[in-house]
Amino acid sequence: MRNLIQRPQLRVLLATLLLMLGLSAPVAYGEELGQAEAKQAAAAAQTLTWTAGDPIDRYLSAPTTAVAGATTIVFENSEATGNTTGMPHTLTFDIADPEYNNDVPLNILANPNDDQGGRHTAEVVLTPGRYLYHCTIPGHGTMQGILVVTEGGGEDTTAPTTSAKVDGTKNADGAYIGQATVTVDAVDENGGSGVEKVEFAVGDAGEWQPYTGPVVVNTVGDHKIRYRAADKAGNVAPEKSESFKVVAPDTNDTTPPDTSATVTGEQNGQGQYVGMATVTVSASDAGSGVNTTEYAVGADGAWQPYTAPVMFHDPGTYKVRYRATDKAGNAAAEKSVDFTLVAPPVEDKTPPVVTAKVDGNRNFDGAYVGSAKITLTATDDDSGVEKIEYSLDGAPYVAYTGPLTLDRFGRHEVLYRATDKAGNASEAKEVALTVVEGGDPSAPNCPEYDERETVFVGSINTGVPNRMTKSRCTIGELIEDEKSWSSHALFLKHVDTVRDRLIAEGIIDGREGRLIYQAAKKSGIGTPGNTTGYRPLFDGTRSSFDKWQHVGGGSFQLNADGTMTSGTSKAGLGMLWFPERKYTDFSLKLQWRDDAPANGNANSGVFVRFPWVHDHPEESRPEWVAIKYGHEVQEFDSPTGDMYKTGSIYGFDRVGLAGAGVTPKGTWNDYEIQVVDQHYKIFRNGVLINEFDNTGGQVFEPPRSDDPGTDGRRFASGYIGIQVHGVTDVVSYRDIRIKEL
Repeated sequence: MRNLIQRPQLRVLLATLLLMLGLSAPVAYGEELGQAEAKQAAAAAQTLTWTAGDPIDRYLSAPTTAVAGATTIVFENSEATGNTTGMPHTLTFDIADPEYNNDVPLNILANPNDDQGGRHTAEVVLTPGRYLYHCTIPGHGTMQGILVVTEGGGEDTTAPTTSAKVDGTKNADGAYIGQATVTVDAVDENGGSGVEKVEFAVGDAGEWQPYTGPVVVNTVGDHKIRYRAADKAGNVAPEKSESFKVVAPDTNDTTPPDTSATVTGEQNGQGQYVGMATVTVSASDAGSGVNTTEYAVGADGAWQPYTAPVMFHDPGTYKVRYRATDKAGNAAAEKSVDFTLVAPPVEDKTPPVVTAKVDGNRNFDGAYVGSAKITLTATDDDSGVEKIEYSLDGAPYVAYTGPLTLDRFGRHEVLYRATDKAGNASEAKEVALTVVEGGDPSAPNCPEYDERETVFVGSINTGVPNRMTKSRCTIGELIEDEKSWSSHALFLKHVDTVRDRLIAEGIIDGREGRLIYQAAKKSGIGTPGNTTGYRPLFDGTRSSFDKWQHVGGGSFQLNADGTMTSGTSKAGLGMLWFPERKYTDFSLKLQWRDDAPANGNANSGVFVRFPWVHDHPEESRPEWVAIKYGHEVQEFDSPTGDMYKTGSIYGFDRVGLAGAGVTPKGTWNDYEIQVVDQHYKIFRNGVLINEFDNTGGQVFEPPRSDDPGTDGRRFASGYIGIQVHGVTDVVSYRDIRIKEL
């Protein structure tokens, strides 16, 4: 940087240099400056050093005072001064602020890797006054300071001289009537650096504050005003004080002040203050005037002067007491305000969870017949759901206000999303479906239920697409790998027959047929000890849970650990059922657990072989479609209450606790229900606890007047469901799976 030096300053520098070399100044300069002035300039020459290092908020060292005259400025920001990061720093003398000298436009940039190794020098001439210096690199704004420069005669070491006087009307005792005014004065004599600041404090313990003008004291009582001053060289005058007394004017005031207090701040729905509360106390007196206002926190808190609104930040329950006196000595009665302060809620950064449920009759191509109803649901445990939106078939998003009914035939795509009150938006999800006219929603006569994407034989994935065949059954359903085959050879003969038919129909080609047959050979199905797998109806995932449908009262919820629980949020009797497929002969396995409160017992059950719930005569009470037209396999371990215990066929065949066995609360139970024709077997934890045969035409025991009996409505096939009995009859389920027999 180029530093501009005025001609008189140049003359001083030249004279100084000549003296240092032992030479005399030229006559022209000697006439203009004189030998005495040159000697004085040489004596004033000085070196001031600033250093910087790794910190970005301060210089490591910096001078605070200097004398006027020629000066060498050294700024070093190097490894030697502690810079290990290579961070550059600047030393800049501010020339824009009118409160400081602006005759040295210095700006040095230094870093350990520059051509000077981080050490730079500059020659300047300082004049009396103050210089403001700082670092101009962004983020280094707090690297600043003030350099005080005094006359060349020497450093200012003398503090200012201070004085104060008290004015006002006095009574005969020397007390000031009504008020007193304190005026403080400070001077820095004999060519000092000048007064930098004057401060005052009230009382022996009051904090120091800037003195900007006379201080008016109008509070009745004894007072002390302390004062001090400092000059620009940093010299501080000794503390002094003035003591005096203020008395009230003569009045006939006998009425205490009026007082009140208010609490302000953001409140929640319970009236609690969130994050901060501010208590403002007011006092007024029409007579002699308010003398003191005080407040105290808590029933036993100490009284302290009230000078400004009091802010509270820590959560808790508070009582703030307050009172006031007037100048005639009248004291107002103590009052108080009570409030509760809570912490602000954690910032919500999580978007809502949004799901879609599609209802309607489906044919076995998966299309909805006539229409489909889409219900969108969003939940947000933090700030709450603000809105749900959807886009139908590529149209702009619109607000969701209720279930959508799609009755236009063809394929549809619905995008949906939700936004919470904190502004977090969920990612858009999609549900795609097809609506067709007419169609046959009745179930095809398929040997098994298998809608997986590829053909599995046992546990072996062939990779062949699991296509729909002309019989409206999938290839996997025709393989019948879940059937109990008497021999492996018989199973292979069956697979070979199915393969040949599918090739002839053009469903698969020869290569795919070979893959299926090879998988059948490797499966070992039909060999002794070989068992086939069960199809999952509920595997703990959201997708499997959403395939079930709730009817009636009560509710089921999906848990994070892959279980679902009944009866915790909504009262009433109801059912969660699996509307995807009807079953004839099957083995149903699941696990259930008693999660009822300590003073209660779980009460639930598994419904089997009941008809389609909707459009049924009992649809107004949909859970009764399962109870009256199917069978309920009971889950109830209480020794008291209902006579039908775990394993009972409800209303038909009773089992006692001794036969069913009881496990402690919170213990998972393995449950298997085997149904072949009208013969039922119930296993608990691997033990057969009940067998029931309905071929005799049994009806409810004791008989019910509304039981359909045996007039053809005890179905040989039907749907699967689980019961919710009530809010306290809490049961959890997991791993629900089925195998057709």
